[in-house]
Amino acid sequence: MDAVFSRIEHARTADGVIRQIETLILEGVLRDGDRLPGERELARQLDVSRPILRDALKTLEERGLILTRHGGGTYVADIIGQVFTKPVRELIATHHKATADYLEYRREMEAVAAEFAAKRATPEDLVLLAAIMTRMDEAHAAEDFEAEAACDVEFHNAVGECAHNIVLLHTLRACYRLLADGVFLNRARIYELPDARDTLLAQHRAIHAAIAAGDPEAARAAAIAHIDFVEKATFHAERTDDWQRISRLRLQQRGGEAAQA
Repeated sequence: MDAVFSRIEHARTADGVIRQIETLILEGVLRDGDRLPGERELARQLDVSRPILRDALKTLEERGLILTRHGGGTYVADIIGQVFTKPVRELIATHHKATADYLEYRREMEAVAAEFAAKRATPEDLVLLAAIMTRMDEAHAAEDFEAEAACDVEFHNAVGECAHNIVLLHTLRACYRLLADGVFLNRARIYELPDARDTLLAQHRAIHAAIAAGDPEAARAAAIAHIDFVEKATFHAERTDDWQRISRLRLQQRGGEAAQA
């Protein structure tokens, strides 16, 4: 965290501290669950008194941006998870149309994010994105589905960060939270389809390559192609599940008839 917080340059007031921490959360530098340095260390980094820091942290906690765990430190609150409340998540999870709408929304937003990322990604952004791709390659080679799926979400979050648009960043994070929680898609079923894992990896590589090359049109096209494939794979997985359900019912019914013959 040493490079994250900086000295308050002007009037050292609680407002200055609040502003800096709010900005770090808004820009996606501080993410939900990140732990802030201890009071003494954070006051040193910000160059403010501890009473001023306490006032600032109290205000941030009242606003729901941070939370304090007794004896466990201070953390950035889960503000993204609150975009879709539990009743809304449960409602959309039980309606098929929501999945189609979710993928339609992702197709458009990810196309924009990839295009912006290709135009705006900094050298530091590209280092982070490349590191995620390396972990994704390693998880794929090891056939570690859980790690690969986690890298999938992390990769798309990172592309959103590379776009350097605050509203886009947070709306996409809310989308990926639903993806990570399995609200819309059973990614395990998609990964079971023939060649799906290889196809998804190649698509992520294509998005990454276009962003790294600074090619907005190629990045946009790669993002759209990726969601088009996910949409088709989701539909196929759902149909396969339905076929299996019907087949089991037929076997159960006809097996009973055969036993009685």
